[in-house]
Amino acid sequence: MRRFLRWTWHALLLALIALVAVQFWFLAHIWYWADHNPESSAFMRARISIIREDEPGARLAHRWVPYNRISVHLKQAVIAAEDSNFMSHSGFDWEAMQKAYEKNVREGEIVSGASTISQQLAKNLFLPSSRTWWRKAQEGAITVMLEMLLTKRRIFEIYLNVVEWGDGVYGAEAAARYHFGMLAAALSPEQAARLAAMLPSPRSYTPRSDTLYLQQRTADILSHMRHARIP
Repeated sequence: MRRFLRWTWHALLLALIALVAVQFWFLAHIWYWADHNPESSAFMRARISIIREDEPGARLAHRWVPYNRISVHLKQAVIAAEDSNFMSHSGFDWEAMQKAYEKNVREGEIVSGASTISQQLAKNLFLPSSRTWWRKAQEGAITVMLEMLLTKRRIFEIYLNVVEWGDGVYGAEAAARYHFGMLAAALSPEQAARLAAMLPSPRSYTPRSDTLYLQQRTADILSHMRHARIP
């Protein structure tokens, strides 16, 4: 029994050390990205691996652009669509989470989420797409690190440059070129709202997509954009 307890204690200690080491690994990357741009994300690496199973030479469409070379309309549209309280919360929008919970209870299934831009960035940069309790817990820890080490502007800049906007299309610049044949800096309010409307399901849309949902969602985002606070 003593030998078993000793072995259990050693195993738990090693697991704790490994957990702490992983958190420091995340922390070091976030600290580095305060003034260096990520070259890719976990989501990007996972997606290109899948695409290359059928197309070995495939490459992602991705080009980093600085914050001031992204249309203010796109910034407003993304905030309006994805996280209207981005500038006032510390990584978690508790009010939105409560509303989402109540809606899901009424519907009897998960029909609404309340992930903030910071939470989405934590997931996109580091974590697999699978939905498990440990991944959600790790997402929360990384979100806290992002909010502690980076400014809101930097969080938003990285998000706009790594978020998915089509199958193999990542970041505002690649999205603007793919969907509209123009630079991210030149997007109009309507084009920006349309891109923001695609975010929940980006692989569903091509430059020729024009569904009723996309039209209605674009119009809704346009009506809220002028109220969006951006960094």
